[in-house]
Amino acid sequence: MSKYGGMTVNERLYDAGIMDAWDIAAVSRDRDRMIELLGIVELSEQAESITDKLLADPKRYGF
Repeated sequence: MSKYGGMTVNERLYDAGIMDAWDIAAVSRDRDRMIELLGIVELSEQAESITDKLLADPKRYGF
């Protein structure tokens, strides 16, 4: 069973203590780092999709 079951992406990042690293990667548009961080919180399969959606419309997501 996943440690992160039922959590949102932000909840996972916060719980893992990598929210600041995520914000830095998102602001700098570091796609590879964003994907890496999502892998840490067990979102490897969706990491590219999540990252590409954010990078396509960063203002929508607060970046």
